[in-house]
Amino acid sequence: MIGGRWKGVVLFWLLTGKLRFGELRRRVPNCSERMLTLQLRELEEDGLVSRTVYAEVPPRVEYELTTFGRSLEPILLGMREWGERYKRRLT
Repeated sequence: MIGGRWKGVVLFWLLTGKLRFGELRRRVPNCSERMLTLQLRELEEDGLVSRTVYAEVPPRVEYELTTFGRSLEPILLGMREWGERYKRRLT
């Protein structure tokens, strides 16, 4: 469910709360818009992320973790901690 290059990163940023698509795009700059859209759709299909569309002009779309998605918080934080230790090891 969280395999792939960008899903973990997207889930990590959504730990902070609701984010609009543009905000996610800025926080994951190396991910193309198309790939981010695909990853968000898959996360939504898996029940990890919820998508809210507001009837405004221009349309506003917000993403947030579901309760099921929030259950990944200790895993995501552990992965971040491991990554930071690994990065320090390389320097």
